Amino acid sequence: MTEVPRITPQEARPRILSGEALLVCAYEDDAKFRLLRLQGAIPYSTFAASLSGIAKARELVFYCA
Repeated sequence: MTEVPRITPQEARPRILSGEALLVCAYEDDAKFRLLRLQGAIPYSTFAASLSGIAKARELVFYCA
């Protein structure tokens, strides 16, 4: 299995703000998403439902608190 690179919030923020990366809350529970939502993030349920429409080259940043 390939190791997933970790980045700092300082590295992620400009990528997310520019639209280069998509910020996804890793919790499947929408109530947890509402509680722990970061600006610009989408819930995992939205990500999963739109997976086929996301470009394969798009950077994804997942977070959990």
